Amino acid sequence: MHSLAEYKPEDRPDLADPALGPSEPARVIEIGEVTAGIAVPEGRGVRFFSSARDFDGLDGAVFRTAEQAARAARASMSARSPDRSHRPALRRA
Repeated sequence: MHSLAEYKPEDRPDLADPALGPSEPARVIEIGEVTAGIAVPEGRGVRFFSSARDFDGLDGAVFRTAEQAARAARASMSARSPDRSHRPALRRA
């Protein structure tokens, strides 16, 4: 599992290059009552950090948007559970 401490501001293109402008805030991704992880802006996308073992397969993955990360988390959960009614919820961290 990755640690947020591993990523220094100078390693993040969105913070190192002021021309890219401010990035969006980190988003918490929840599926039902389970917090899947957090999507942290990085460069031109978001990096997913899992907060539950069920989503460790996605840990460190980079997605174009937080919504894409949420869909991947939902698909990961759906593969484990026959109940596909859970929708990911995004909220500001």
